[in-house]
Amino acid sequence: MKIAKLELFKIPPRWLFLKITTDDGFVGWGEPVVEGRADTVEAAVKELSPYLIGKDASRIEDTWQVLYRAGFYRGGPILSSAISGIDEALWDIKGKVTGLPIHDLLGGAVRDKMMIYQWIGGDRPSEVVAAAKEKQAAGMKAVKMNGTEDLEWIDSYVKIDEVVERVAGIREACGKDLGIGIDFHGRVHKTMAKVLMKELEIYRPMFIEEPVLAENGEYFKMLSELVSTPIATGERHYTRWDF
Repeated sequence: MKIAKLELFKIPPRWLFLKITTDDGFVGWGEPVVEGRADTVEAAVKELSPYLIGKDASRIEDTWQVLYRAGFYRGGPILSSAISGIDEALWDIKGKVTGLPIHDLLGGAVRDKMMIYQWIGGDRPSEVVAAAKEKQAAGMKAVKMNGTEDLEWIDSYVKIDEVVERVAGIREACGKDLGIGIDFHGRVHKTMAKVLMKELEIYRPMFIEEPVLAENGEYFKMLSELVSTPIATGERHYTRWDF
C-alpha cells in the first residue's frame, strides 16, 4: 500500500485540506493549516511531498520521524502543521484499511461524552450578558469570551474595571453554575496579568486561557501560584516538546 498522490484543497477564507491516495485506491484526509497561513503551510506540504510518493502508507510513525527529524530546522507552526495534516491523512487511511475507528487503533476510548462550551462575542457588558443568557437558555453549561483588548506593561485600571464588569455581569445574570472561560489571547503582559487575574478570581472563572503569550512558559507557573483559577494553553504549542 504505497502513497501514490497528494492533493491540496484551499477553502476560503482560511482552511486547507490534504487528500492522500494510495496505489490500491484508499483515500485519507488531513487538515494541514495554521490560521492565516494556508498558503505557507501548502508550500511546506508540497516540499515534503516528493519524499512521500512511493512510501508505505502504513508506516505512520516512521514517516513522522523522518519528516520531523531529517531536516536541520525542526518544529514551529508551519512545519508542524504540515506534518500533522499528513499524519492525520495516513491515520485516516489506516482506519479505513482496518475498518476500525482511529481511537481504537490508538488504544481505545477513554470517555463517552465530554463537556463543551460556546464562544460568545461582544466588547460591552450588555452584549456578553445577553449572549451568555441566550446560550444558557439553549442548554449550554459553559461559555468562553474574549477577556480584554491589548494591555500595556503598565496600563489603566479603567481597562481592568471594564473586563471585570463584563465577567461580573455574566455571573450575576446567569448564576454560579454557568462556567465562564476567559481568553486573554496572550494580549496581556505579566505585570497586568497578575492584577487582572486576581481581580477576576472572585467570580470563579472556569479557566483563563493564555494569560500571557504561550512562549512565556515560566510565567504560567508564577501566575498559577498567585491565584486558584485554572490556566489553559496549548493552541500555540505544536509538538510534544512544547508541552
